[in-house]
Amino acid sequence: MNRFQVISMDNNKLTHLDDKGNPSMVDIGKKPVTRRTAKARSTIILPENVFDLLENEDIQTKKGPVFRTAILAGIMAAKKTGELIPLCHPLGLDNCTVDIRINTNKEIEVDCTASLTAKTGVEMEALVGASIAALTIYDMCKAFSHDIIIKETCLMEKTGGKRDFKRDDA
Repeated sequence: MNRFQVISMDNNKLTHLDDKGNPSMVDIGKKPVTRRTAKARSTIILPENVFDLLENEDIQTKKGPVFRTAILAGIMAAKKTGELIPLCHPLGLDNCTVDIRINTNKEIEVDCTASLTAKTGVEMEALVGASIAALTIYDMCKAFSHDIIIKETCLMEKTGGKRDFKRDDA
């Protein structure tokens, strides 16, 4: 099996393919409405010269405050996920937050948490929000250095739907 295929745990078949193998949006019409939340994290490594520009928990540039701009970009991106990811349902989020902090390894952690009451989950919205916020940090800091690494983006936890998930280090 291709490692990029999505498998439904219930019936061991691809969820975004119809019976003929063509791409298809998942029919959520008969699913129950439940409260759903998801939190995703992107981790960024800044070179020392960029990290040294941190002042009052943000980096100031000619384009504006980096982290505050990234927060807005992440929220805006999460709201547009259904337009960006093929076959992703368009969702009206009840809430979306982006939190940026420095961890003990001197890395930037961007957490995006999305929530709604609906028939489908918000994992993609949280992942897109965290990713775009991280890319915004890269874009705004690249004038100082191109040696910026977006190390990873991953789902940290989700609730609602068929099963909950929580990463051990969430």
